[in-house]
Amino acid sequence: MAVIETRGLSLTYGKGSPMEIHALKNCNITVEAGELLCVIGHTGSGKSTLAQLLNGLIKPTEGTVLLDGEDIFANKKRLREVRFAVGLVFQYPEHQLFEETVYKDIAFGAKNKGLQGDELDSAVRRAAEFAGLRQELLDKSPFELSGGEKRRAAIAGVMAMEPRVLILDEPTAGLDPRGREQMIDRIMHYRDKTGCSVVLVSHTMEDVARCADRVLVLEKGEVARLAPTQAVFADAEALERMGLRVPQITSVFLELKRLGYDVSTAVHTPQQGYNEIMRILGKGGGM
Repeated sequence: MAVIETRGLSLTYGKGSPMEIHALKNCNITVEAGELLCVIGHTGSGKSTLAQLLNGLIKPTEGTVLLDGEDIFANKKRLREVRFAVGLVFQYPEHQLFEETVYKDIAFGAKNKGLQGDELDSAVRRAAEFAGLRQELLDKSPFELSGGEKRRAAIAGVMAMEPRVLILDEPTAGLDPRGREQMIDRIMHYRDKTGCSVVLVSHTMEDVARCADRVLVLEKGEVARLAPTQAVFADAEALERMGLRVPQITSVFLELKRLGYDVSTAVHTPQQGYNEIMRILGKGGGM
């Protein structure tokens, strides 16, 4: 069942002028209840634009976004409710921290939503836990935190609003491999525990392979592919033509296949690679 649906969604900057740019063109997608949908594409493909349209932060030139079957742009007054229901975490959200304490920063959005008292406190502490922030950090100034902790605090601020759809624009940007892994683990845990739909914009194919149920591929503002993760990465040549790549482990098995080895190319994570090697070795011989 679709929580969000887009119909003919298009956005043109500078329409009718010599500087006209088609950021998104005739985009028709769905975000299913409880799924983790990853959005990939080359720089300038429309990923961030789509994220902001789904949240109602910007209005399309044509088409619309439906939340539970209702046009989010039909009633300006409803847009405020939409932004609580569809939470958006911008790239480098830690740059938007501003309150005196981490607790107040996380509570800001939830308080504006109308939560107060014990309900607000529970939402803040639950969000901090989901984001991986220790409770003792809540009384500190956000500017005393490490870079990774600031990122977690900013994400927790959106989680505290308890959105039905959580959109994250490049949440692992700038993090080291361990930090990326921990962040993706937290996002997956949050989705699993809350049942919230998650839309994750990413350029890191290893992250996408590990967490996505489906992958949306954007190319020059248009939907090039929307399919289960395995189906998208199985067509490595198509991704390469769009300036994208498959996960490194997939590249290894594709090369083994080209060299004549009897291996599956439906390998997108290290664990799948290990399982495939064990399968081959279990036949009683080498690859």
